Amino acid sequence: MFKNPWVVFIGLSTILAIVFFVFPINLFDGVIIYKSGLQEMNVERPLSLSYFIGLGFDKADMIGVEDFYLTLKGKVMAAIFILGFPAMLAYKVHLKK
Repeated sequence: MFKNPWVVFIGLSTILAIVFFVFPINLFDGVIIYKSGLQEMNVERPLSLSYFIGLGFDKADMIGVEDFYLTLKGKVMAAIFILGFPAMLAYKVHLKK
């Protein structure tokens, strides 16, 4: 089963995506935009991918939050973790074959 590089790539990508989207692991660079009246403040801090599907935060944590998003660096990090590492491992399996 682990001799097929496609199985390794798809399986590991799926497992990593589930882990990053379900558990609140603040690893990816992002920006939170707070708004209070006329004042708006951008705060750069690590975000979890689980925030984007509504998991990992309380309603009380979102008071005053206008929006949040991943920076370009955060998006690249997410792509490397979810697709890059499984691709390297699948390539290694391919070379052993």
